[in-house]
Amino acid sequence: MSIETVLHMNTGNGESSYATNSYLQEHGIQRALHVTNEAINRMCNDLGGFPGVFKIADLGCSSGPNALLGISNIISRVHDMCNENNFEVPQFQVFLNDLFENDFNIIFRSLPTFYAKLKNGEGDHCGPCFVSAVPGSFYSRLFPNKSIHLFLSSYAVHWLSRVPQGIENNKCNIYMAKTSPTNVFEAYRKQFEKDFTKFLRLRSQEIIRGGRIVFTIPGRSISDPTSEDCCIIWELLAKSLVDMVKEGRIPESDIDSFNIPYYTPYEDEVRDVIKKEGSFLIDNLYSFALDWEPYNSDNGKMDVADRPIRGKNTAKLIRAVIEPMMATHFGNSIMDMVFYKFEEHVVHHLSAREGRNFNLVISLTKH
Repeated sequence: MSIETVLHMNTGNGESSYATNSYLQEHGIQRALHVTNEAINRMCNDLGGFPGVFKIADLGCSSGPNALLGISNIISRVHDMCNENNFEVPQFQVFLNDLFENDFNIIFRSLPTFYAKLKNGEGDHCGPCFVSAVPGSFYSRLFPNKSIHLFLSSYAVHWLSRVPQGIENNKCNIYMAKTSPTNVFEAYRKQFEKDFTKFLRLRSQEIIRGGRIVFTIPGRSISDPTSEDCCIIWELLAKSLVDMVKEGRIPESDIDSFNIPYYTPYEDEVRDVIKKEGSFLIDNLYSFALDWEPYNSDNGKMDVADRPIRGKNTAKLIRAVIEPMMATHFGNSIMDMVFYKFEEHVVHHLSAREGRNFNLVISLTKH
């Protein structure tokens, strides 16, 4: 299974699409906004303003409304800085990056609305904005040397370049889990360290001196790799697949040969890799937790009557993210049944405890 051909979100704008079911990521982008704004402020101060053409790259942009949300926020902040300091507003060159199977077309169709909102929000002084796509893996070179001023990435860098090797003994699991053997945790950690180091090294060649990277990823709140705030959602999905085995719908070997190329690091793991790679300084590392369905929560409290709808919406959110990869491995025909069972497991989980995931926002400066 080639990661570059199967790692993409559900396309289009239908009921199971990522465009329709990415509200958690949207909420996370907004929670990270103050870190992005701070990075822009510091870069402006360091450079004494903005260059004539301000080049921004969004790595792992995906599709749907979130694809341009972070870019809109950046452009708005740059305009505010220019107005506050009497700087000339730059032109904006925006590069949207994701793997080759990403649904770039849905982004392109939204550009007229994006441009109209920019014009309406910033008025006649709005700097021209030029948007283009750069398909390819961010574990390879994407841009010329010293060409990008600001890299942004929201919920992408936690995806690995490949499934870790040597984890064939991770029986009846699809990610790190409480029942995983010790070598599985070590293999995932090593793959993350290798990939994240390469990511930083490549970006260090493409970014200007004094440029910034701001990225948001799901992580975990404690060093234990089976922390519930990062792994339980995948354990529930694995249970759904085991249910299918018990019913004779799929062989157990299909589960044993499927693992997700994904890693949710602890804060110290992120710091260690950045320090060892050596190209960047950490300006800010901010963490926060989000309910699985953040727009249906009331200060962390959940009414019993809300559990079924929250379970359904959480199942749709995860389906939008992982279905293309699962369908390639297990087949399209069982997807509806798998995610129906997953929804039931989520509802049962929510009857006992809250469903929350942990997030890290990291802001880096190029030496």
